Amino acid sequence: MITTLKDTTSAQIQNAITKARQSVGAASGMVFTLLAIPAADEYDDVFDACVEAGREHPSRIIIATDGSTRTERLDAELHIGDEIPGEVIALKFHGELMHHKTSAMLPLLLPDSPVIAWWPSAAPVSVSEDRIGQLAVRRITDAMGCADPLATLLARAEHLAPGDTDLTWTRLTPWRAMLASALDHHQGTVLSGRVTAAENNAAGLLMAAWLRSRLHVPVEFDADGGPGVTGVTLTTAEGDISVQRPDGKMAEFTAPRTPPRSIALRRRDISALLTEELRRLDTDAVFLESMAWLASDVRPEGATP
Repeated sequence: MITTLKDTTSAQIQNAITKARQSVGAASGMVFTLLAIPAADEYDDVFDACVEAGREHPSRIIIATDGSTRTERLDAELHIGDEIPGEVIALKFHGELMHHKTSAMLPLLLPDSPVIAWWPSAAPVSVSEDRIGQLAVRRITDAMGCADPLATLLARAEHLAPGDTDLTWTRLTPWRAMLASALDHHQGTVLSGRVTAAENNAAGLLMAAWLRSRLHVPVEFDADGGPGVTGVTLTTAEGDISVQRPDGKMAEFTAPRTPPRSIALRRRDISALLTEELRRLDTDAVFLESMAWLASDVRPEGATP
């Protein structure tokens, strides 16, 4: 069921939600409110990602974008029932209201449940100090959605607060799991490391920082043609542990005294990344430590912002 409201208010939106729920049935099991703040040209992709993530995490999803008119006006589109898990409230702010999104969204938050904020691309330098960010217990950004991912990630590392996370880190989950497992099985002392990734790839930079923070050895970060992170090599006294993924789909794993094997390591879309990140509401201490490493002057070689 889709309800469209033009030149509306938060109170009118809440009344429309109540009426819609009376028609399609009361929502149950909604676990949090997700605030998504995309640019106007990202709306369709963000809407799809939110709906897909909502299938695992039924929630109230509020998507706030800027409109194109100068007249102060708030338009809303409510998606409730049918194939929509939970509720989706799409808000479009026009004129000066673009600068006052928080006051309109605050009355629409689910009572007594956590709030998560997501900026798919551009975001405030310090999201924890942003008015929308202050509503949330978790704040999700994505340096890879910005024009200069490396510089953006470094800036966010310098302004990081508990509750902040970045989908750059989420992209590394399969890599980190694979490398941790490899080091469990091959316990030779790691002497150095090397990460290769596409030019200006923030995930590659963060991978190198994570390895340095955990292993306390030099780790180079080198750019190549991509796509994404293309390889990690850890040099040990017994030989190299290597994961190479030149096509963004399949990786080859090699290690001392181990036959080479192919491993599925496909790059994941934004829906999968968001779904994973919504599974936790606590602070990720390892992410904070890796970002703190970036924020210091001790950076992987080649990681010039």
